[in-house]
Amino acid sequence: MKQKEPRIVVTFHTTAEAMATEKLCRELQLSGKLISAPRALTADCGIAWSGAPETKKTLLCALTDADIEIAGAYDMEI
Repeated sequence: MKQKEPRIVVTFHTTAEAMATEKLCRELQLSGKLISAPRALTADCGIAWSGAPETKKTLLCALTDADIEIAGAYDMEI
């Protein structure tokens, strides 16, 4: 069984926002990936971004600057 690790999980209202986040993170070289939204969270599109917790501030600032709307940002162990 895989050991759970701390992650920042960002949920979105639309798939387009999730895809735009993936593209933005690649450009900024922020580690992470798109995942199915964890059951404990609600995501309108069912997709979430999971990244290293130390990227939280940079990620949220970049999303704001890029006008990418998020449904929520959560510190979780997944």
